[in-house]
Amino acid sequence: MQLYNSLAAEKQTFTPADPSRVTMYVCGPTVYNYAHIGNARPAVVFDVLYRLLRRTYGADHVIYARNITDIDDKMMAAARERGVATDAIAAEFEAAYLEDMGALAVLAPNIDPHATHHVPQMIRLAESLIERGCAYAAEGHVLFDVTAFPDYGKLSGRSRDEQIAGARVEVAPYKRDPADFVLWKPSEPDQDGWESPWGRGRPGWHLECSAMAAEHLGQTFDIHGGGADLKFPHHENEIAQSRCAHGADVMARYWVHNGFVNVNREKMSKSIGNVLLARDLLADAPGEAIRWALLSAQYRQPLDWTDALLRQSTRNLDRLYKVLSDLPPATGPGEPPPAFLKAIEDDLNTPAAFAALFQFVKTAKTAEDRAALEAAGEILGLLRQAPEDWLAQSSDATLPAVDPAEVERLIADRISARKNKDFAAADRIRDDLVAKGVILMDSASGTTWRVA
Repeated sequence: MQLYNSLAAEKQTFTPADPSRVTMYVCGPTVYNYAHIGNARPAVVFDVLYRLLRRTYGADHVIYARNITDIDDKMMAAARERGVATDAIAAEFEAAYLEDMGALAVLAPNIDPHATHHVPQMIRLAESLIERGCAYAAEGHVLFDVTAFPDYGKLSGRSRDEQIAGARVEVAPYKRDPADFVLWKPSEPDQDGWESPWGRGRPGWHLECSAMAAEHLGQTFDIHGGGADLKFPHHENEIAQSRCAHGADVMARYWVHNGFVNVNREKMSKSIGNVLLARDLLADAPGEAIRWALLSAQYRQPLDWTDALLRQSTRNLDRLYKVLSDLPPATGPGEPPPAFLKAIEDDLNTPAAFAALFQFVKTAKTAEDRAALEAAGEILGLLRQAPEDWLAQSSDATLPAVDPAEVERLIADRISARKNKDFAAADRIRDDLVAKGVILMDSASGTTWRVA
């Protein structure tokens, strides 16, 4: 299996340190509000990776930890606004998150460590950093000294000026360096807090994940995942404090980041008013269709969410469920089609995997074919319903679906025509695709497509 390692900035063959104990940590939600579609994307993406790892190494040999951040300034603000305790906010929105992700067929991780359950470990980690000369206490705060870690900035590739600007650092007289970040901070009497050697306070967000990952997966583990927005400063800071505290050369061996979700080509923003909550979408569309839409772009690429994308995802599922309904029942578990497996093991290339499935079903006739299709669906977290149930509730079941395999073939033909300077043929292919509702997007890295 190939994975793009953000730390190495290249695609690499994934080889776990111990095949009998494959470890993955993914940054989970801060539970102060309902999950939006951008929060749902990493949950679904890393669920596919988790399913693939379980298939490859065995379910009993994969340990997946996805944390719950249940102490945070935004949570305390929400609690004050509603006149309730912070843990009541945490309980309400954690339950909502799990319900929504369950509706998207996201499997429960093996471990869901909560920040509030690991404060002693966080305090010990901060103490270790002070003892090693990598952190210092000042005015009730504990701060990490970024000059103590020469590799700081290696994950994000940011210069020192970019690090300071990107972190939106607080200018404070107790900081030795503007880029130093908080490991522990004091709490006011009306704020949540824990006793510590530096007074009553609470941990910094970055410290939380380092402590929980080390507690459950070890000082070095295989995969650390999360959204691209976490690369800096959160993951950069995790690496710095974890490696310094443990004296290790590596925190996670592979760093995997998913791309952003935009809405109608605009960044999701409260100020614009285009933030889409997962549960609102689930009220109007099947969870499987939303999951397909979230997987319709390769995970590292931006995903443009539109109503048309959701409709097309439903139609694509209609087509596959119709094939399943026409095939004889499987007599036992099957193996996914080889072309599908090749695509999904190539850095979770879900668009190519979908195309492989549509190519496969063109000639599917047997019970073995059905078993193969269901095995592919198990990796994707799709095609888990009885076909008759899906087709009975689908409002788009009679509408035509775009064939991803055909689109990919036409794109290849267009690329070939352009290389041969046959621009008229290339334009005809583009126009034919537009007529079918497919929009091509050319960039330096290649051609991608979306449904209009």
